[in-house]
Amino acid sequence: MATNREIIEHFMAAWPSMDVDHLMAFFDPDAVYTNIPIDPPNRGTAAIRATMEGFLAMAKSCEFVVHTAVADEARGIVMNERTDRFELHDGRWLELPVMGVFALRGGRIVAWRDYFDLAGFQKALAV
Repeated sequence: MATNREIIEHFMAAWPSMDVDHLMAFFDPDAVYTNIPIDPPNRGTAAIRATMEGFLAMAKSCEFVVHTAVADEARGIVMNERTDRFELHDGRWLELPVMGVFALRGGRIVAWRDYFDLAGFQKALAV
């Protein structure tokens, strides 16, 4: 069985596929996803799916480049520092430095929190 860190590595590696069904397979049905500076918590897979579809709709391609990852396997926690890259439909790349915290249980994500600079995100979209 894969470790929690390996599961999150596979989840990060799956983003370029832009296959929401595949991405959703990583989540527990009762999972919660929170973009700390933007959204209230997205509770349950329907809300998480809608948020992911929104991100992916703004892009023609994407990738999550992980720079550092740490895991506390006993507690089911994985944290990563990464750059989320989205190629926008106008050809520009939006690059967003992110700190992600994941809680896993039974090989599925039960909680995901992303921390990033909202002003930097808004500036990159406006350019």
